[in-house]
Amino acid sequence: MIASLSLPRILRVGRGAVGELGDVATGLGLRRPLLVTDAFLAGTGAAERLMTTLREAGLQPRLFAETVPDPTTDSLGAGLDVLREHEADSVIGFGGGSPMDTAKALGLLGVQGGRMRDYKAPHTNLGPALPVIAVPTTAGSGSEATQFTVITDSATDEKMLCTGPAFLPVAAVIDFELTLSMPSRLTADTGVDALTHAVEAYVSRKSNPFSDGLALNAIHTIGRHLRRAYADGEDIEAREAMMLAATQAGIAFSNSSVALVHGMSRPIGAHFHVAHGLSNAMLFPAVTAFSVHAAESRYADCARALGAADDSDSDAGAAGKFVAALRTLCRDLEVPTPQTHGIDKDKWLRLLPLMAEQALASGSPANNPLVPTADEIQDLYAQIYA
Repeated sequence: MIASLSLPRILRVGRGAVGELGDVATGLGLRRPLLVTDAFLAGTGAAERLMTTLREAGLQPRLFAETVPDPTTDSLGAGLDVLREHEADSVIGFGGGSPMDTAKALGLLGVQGGRMRDYKAPHTNLGPALPVIAVPTTAGSGSEATQFTVITDSATDEKMLCTGPAFLPVAAVIDFELTLSMPSRLTADTGVDALTHAVEAYVSRKSNPFSDGLALNAIHTIGRHLRRAYADGEDIEAREAMMLAATQAGIAFSNSSVALVHGMSRPIGAHFHVAHGLSNAMLFPAVTAFSVHAAESRYADCARALGAADDSDSDAGAAGKFVAALRTLCRDLEVPTPQTHGIDKDKWLRLLPLMAEQALASGSPANNPLVPTADEIQDLYAQIYA
């Protein structure tokens, strides 16, 4: 099998790397970047510090701080207006997955126009698009290194997966110091998100030796450090390790694929406005238990990398321990169920057929070791509610 691999052209990784953002941009020949972020990062002064860095490098940046969690087609409109008014030659996504996804979408729409729906999977988007630089502030989405963006259609509440090299950042600046202020809930949710990326990349039907190594290393690192980062947000070693693991997991799934957890997660986020990492965490143990018998040796490798099993365990035994370890991890990180999160049961049950249809339409479940039917997806949604 020939693997088609894509990575950002430039990766700056390490403490203080954000101070080199201006050098990265000028080195790429950029002059008029649009810095895309959210109101929180603008309010803390973090966005203005990046603007200062860019100005000191001789650039003419413009700030757009109106991104929303789980960006929608409606939310892109204001950004496109600012992009065109500024005559931006590039976009910088600064924040978690939502600002980075917004930046990627603006980069493509700013050149090609049209509707975001025109670019959703299974269409592969080759470009052209404005160059994007990604600066993550959470250790989870991996969006800084992926050729994907996820945008919700405001008219239908469909969370659309859009894929292709047009969405791959040309550069990523990865500085773990930006994650030190993350609260424990966000640390947990983004950490499980990164673990899901790594595991699904490894067990995916599109896995390959390149993504396998990155995925297993990320699983090992997350197993050692996620609980520590959750318990103590100022644990520098744990924060640095989680940031690197999140990027490694992002590269892994960008060059392999995600699978059933992500396919089922997107409709939860679209219809109930649950953060992406949290909806992954709600699903992860149950979906793994459903899938594990179709790829025992692959899940056994994940268990050993996580530290849930060792070489003395059979593959079947290790795979079973992996499911148990995920349940324990989610319990330790206090992951709520949809019910305890406050989602109305009647609405949940009423939307099961639509959510199952949307999950399948995304294409991700087809990459799962065990490809589910719509009825099986509905059953899994029903299982996790309480």
